[in-house]
Amino acid sequence: MGLKVYRPTSPGRRGMTGSTFEEITKQKPEKALLLSHKQKAGRNNQGRTTVRHRGSGVKRMLRVIDFKRDKPGIPGRVAAIEYDPNRSARIALIYYADGEKRYILAPSELNVGDKIMTGSDAEVKVGNALPLKLIPSGTLIHNIEMEKGRGGQLVRGAGTAAQLMVKEGEYALVRLPSSEMRRIHGDCLATIGQMGNADHKNIKLGKAGRKRLMGWRPAVRGSAMSPRDHPHGGGEGKTPRGMPGPKTPWGKPALGYKTRSKSKASNKMIVKRREKK
Repeated sequence: MGLKVYRPTSPGRRGMTGSTFEEITKQKPEKALLLSHKQKAGRNNQGRTTVRHRGSGVKRMLRVIDFKRDKPGIPGRVAAIEYDPNRSARIALIYYADGEKRYILAPSELNVGDKIMTGSDAEVKVGNALPLKLIPSGTLIHNIEMEKGRGGQLVRGAGTAAQLMVKEGEYALVRLPSSEMRRIHGDCLATIGQMGNADHKNIKLGKAGRKRLMGWRPAVRGSAMSPRDHPHGGGEGKTPRGMPGPKTPWGKPALGYKTRSKSKASNKMIVKRREKK
């Protein structure tokens, strides 16, 4: 889970860092848990670009991750910690007592040979999944469900963790990594512990080609375009032109414009909004 610094043999290598992968115990993934993953390059089903600056990149196979943890009462053993190219966190290969194999998100301090369990009878320890109503206040959790049985949707990135603050009736108050305070039903499952690979945020890519391998294409500034291509385009030098305020290529307000619907059903669950940086 540490970082390695490359020798400055070229301008791209100078300052570049990468993961040491010292926690990885298995190199090749489990074939039964792989799916083909066709890249869409930011296009929708009509072939139109809906997400800009995406495309190319190396080919990846999709690992089937068990976000639901729907095997209550069946003990499992951690067989390996593996790398997943589709996410920043590591994944753990679990051998269950009934013979089934599954991948789960690997929290820190979860090692090969550890036992895990899901359900109301599970012990409060790293890797176990329990309903929020049975988890002690102050515990660090991840992979949190927003609706019972739907599977974990919150806190799945490398190094992240939420904290269970207090339980109020049927609901639990959870502080998310963004500092947002949110009410979640006590029957929803959450996994104990903090997500692993916390050094991921400190990696320096070093060169543009490494970003291209991750599937990202160059982003061109709007002020470098012509007026017909972007609201910021045109003018002499870097003189701001067009409509006042930052805009998207389609003329919509950007950088501060709130896009969340005011009538969204889950707005009532948010007790405190995230802090502005």
